[in-house]
Amino acid sequence: MTTEAPAPIIDVRGVSKSYRRGEVVVPVLHDITFTIAPGEFLSLMGPSGSGKSTLLNLVAGIDQADSGRIVVEGVDITRLTETELARWRANSVGFIFQFYNLIPVLTALENVELPLHLSGLSRRARREHALTALDLVGLSHRLDHFPGQLSGGEQQRVAIARAVVTDPTVLVADEPTGDLDRVSAGEVLDMMARLNRELGKTIVMVTHDPRAAARAHLKRHLDKGVLSADDPAENPD
Repeated sequence: MTTEAPAPIIDVRGVSKSYRRGEVVVPVLHDITFTIAPGEFLSLMGPSGSGKSTLLNLVAGIDQADSGRIVVEGVDITRLTETELARWRANSVGFIFQFYNLIPVLTALENVELPLHLSGLSRRARREHALTALDLVGLSHRLDHFPGQLSGGEQQRVAIARAVVTDPTVLVADEPTGDLDRVSAGEVLDMMARLNRELGKTIVMVTHDPRAAARAHLKRHLDKGVLSADDPAENPD
């Protein structure tokens, strides 16, 4: 008896993307095709200008492809209207950025609560969800602190809590350790690995750091808009 492989959670087919600079069309991605299985942890690497962040933004529904299809958990996001896409992003994708993107005048708890304001949950339920997310990243003792009162590593952990508070299908991370020292970067990567391992979160991460990439199950390389074959990640030295 053979066991069928699960359907991919992300299925990218023949995706291309260009940007216009005045009268000049600049191609960024060329006929990209790949799949990601549920619960996978994938890192995207490549030189600056290779199209890594553009591909991440397409998968997350932040940007739209010129051609091709992107299906996430059975939803063809290339066919959604802007309103439908915004609703889909709010429910299905958690975002982790290099510079945290926290609101300086809001506490850690209030920052984590932000995505839940579109959920229809009561104020009490939003607080409970946010407290659970902060506890998950080990920051329940810092919930009343503002971003300026937190270290870079703590701010990124707040950002991770914000990313998972809606229980999204996919986490996308764009250089999540790029602004951190080595110790803080290791803590953030440990947290992401735990989310992947214990909660089964599918993670797509763009990084320049080979040590960060080594935490993923698979590495893919982009160079001049062309994606390499699968490359199993190796443990760092």
